[in-house]
Amino acid sequence: MDESRNLAILLRAGALPAPLSPLEEKVVGPELGSDSIKAGQLATIAAVTLVVIFMFLFYGPLFGGIANFCLLFNLVLLLGSMSLLGATLTLPGIAGIALTLGMAVDVNILVFERIREEVHHHQAPLSAIGAGYDRTMATIVDSNITTIIGAILLYIFGNGPVKGFAVTLTAGIIISMFTAVSLSRVFVLIWLKYFGQRKTLPI
Repeated sequence: MDESRNLAILLRAGALPAPLSPLEEKVVGPELGSDSIKAGQLATIAAVTLVVIFMFLFYGPLFGGIANFCLLFNLVLLLGSMSLLGATLTLPGIAGIALTLGMAVDVNILVFERIREEVHHHQAPLSAIGAGYDRTMATIVDSNITTIIGAILLYIFGNGPVKGFAVTLTAGIIISMFTAVSLSRVFVLIWLKYFGQRKTLPI
């Protein structure tokens, strides 16, 4: 209280009689923020739609469908975790979701391309699947850990919107490592057990 009182005295002592006359006034309503949120939502929906089409075209109905299901499951878990944490979905948060979904698909692409290479080298389906997931794990973990480190630094040194982006990105990466690796592998092995024992992998 003493420091505040002394500061107020100093400010009043150095004040000059210079009245202010407004030249222009502007009022920004809530529509600007609402439009930004809608634009971010539209961009995210468009990005997810294009990713889904891309995965179906390049990896077929089996692997593309598994990747897209894991992507949807990733989105549900991400929104659920944000709700559990009480996080508000802001424009930077929407950007974090879009980036997270892209990185989740990137993990699937790494795994599927490795499986495709193993199939081209005439590996058995079970061996190709095992090699695809096991031999890309180190690369996936390294890339995701470096991204998480960057997100942590953004959370430590950033302000409110940047922190929201960092929280969304971190949660999304952790969830994507589960859905894109463990969950998709389970679905591929289930297909192989019941439908693909006498077939080559459609990839």
